[in-house]
Amino acid sequence: MKRGRVYIANTGGTMGMRRGPRGYVPALGFLEERMAAMPELGREEMPLFAVREYAEQLDSANVRPAYWAAIGRDLMDRYDDYDGFVVVHGTDTMAFSAAALSFLLEGLGKPVIFTGSQIPLVEVRSDGRENLITSMLIAARQPVPEVCLFFGNRLLRGNRATKVSAGGFDAFDSPNYPALGEAGVDVELRLDRVRRPEPGTSPRLAEPAPVELAVLRLFPGISAAVVERALAPPVAGAVLQTYGVGNAPEDPELLAALAAAAGRGVVVVNCTQCLRGGVDMGDYATGGALRRSGVVGGADMTTEAAVAKLYYLLGSGLGAGEARRLVQEDLRGELTPA
Repeated sequence: MKRGRVYIANTGGTMGMRRGPRGYVPALGFLEERMAAMPELGREEMPLFAVREYAEQLDSANVRPAYWAAIGRDLMDRYDDYDGFVVVHGTDTMAFSAAALSFLLEGLGKPVIFTGSQIPLVEVRSDGRENLITSMLIAARQPVPEVCLFFGNRLLRGNRATKVSAGGFDAFDSPNYPALGEAGVDVELRLDRVRRPEPGTSPRLAEPAPVELAVLRLFPGISAAVVERALAPPVAGAVLQTYGVGNAPEDPELLAALAAAAGRGVVVVNCTQCLRGGVDMGDYATGGALRRSGVVGGADMTTEAAVAKLYYLLGSGLGAGEARRLVQEDLRGELTPA
């Protein structure tokens, strides 16, 4: 069997951390040092690999959109030299980064697998070993031309994943789309769930301009003034986390604040606060009122996917009308069409 070649981009995160006087801290060179101490990585069953450690090893809580583009440029610079790619990343914002790269890497024809760990590789009980090894095997040999997230023995579509546990090894879930594969005794992939690249497309990186976004979660008693401030200029797009299937209070002032923002060109996307399911703004009068205020439905997108999609669309220079249209369309498998 061909071993394959995998490029590993080490952006930081728990997997490569070491103990410091105040807890786990990033350490340059430490991930490669730990990998060199793993004899299983040299076995014939494993792919050949190269590791690039980013000079700025970030706790993923510090990741910003510019970092997504930097990861994308790194992968595209090496696209022709490897069969697949693994991005080692902190868990806190991994779902945001995986969703963002799913949009930025247009025409992708090779696997890009995000992974990390809850416990560093240096520790005896680290979950990082299995996550890293299986991610490398999938990236090297499997026909999965998508941005994915592998964690806790499951391969998830990157823009469908969300973090659901702060301390469990099953830290991520894909509430509204089934896993692309599971790793047990064998790595079993469901290729019928995998998206295929469009014929005739070539891989390229979209590099959106900076854009101001907001996420606003509704709660009982939220005032119109809070909504106005959250959507005030220079905000260009926002994710509105609503109740149930997309409902909001029937507060005329609150609805007027949303309508005023939409009138200024702010693209407001309605996503449910619920872990499972999506919005249907025609089911209840409250949802219909949002639609009449200029809010558009986000179907069953995660908040992470909606934020990344707005960044991609609005940062690419699209007008509000076109962005509103496209945000409701399935571009990378991030939502279930009606």
